[in-house]
Amino acid sequence: MVVGTGIITLKLFGVSSLKAKRKIVKSMISRLSNRFNISVAETGANDSLDWAEIGFAMAGNDVRQMNSKIDKVFNAAEDMGLAMIADTTMEIIQM
Repeated sequence: MVVGTGIITLKLFGVSSLKAKRKIVKSMISRLSNRFNISVAETGANDSLDWAEIGFAMAGNDVRQMNSKIDKVFNAAEDMGLAMIADTTMEIIQM
């Protein structure tokens, strides 16, 4: 079994309230979860209006396939255009 995790750090512009931030983050989380059938959650920078952090996890049976799928998640998040991707981190664990 192979487990893949990723963290996407987002820079938000023009956000004046936590409610506006939550709208952006929840939209990105639901789109990624539905499109890739992965577990996604806001994992950090909860009280910041300028930054957000989204983490996700998935399981599979091939390291190369997992790497490809994580890259696709990163690209999809960037293509949404909801926020600027400031940083991405991935980890693949083979059990």
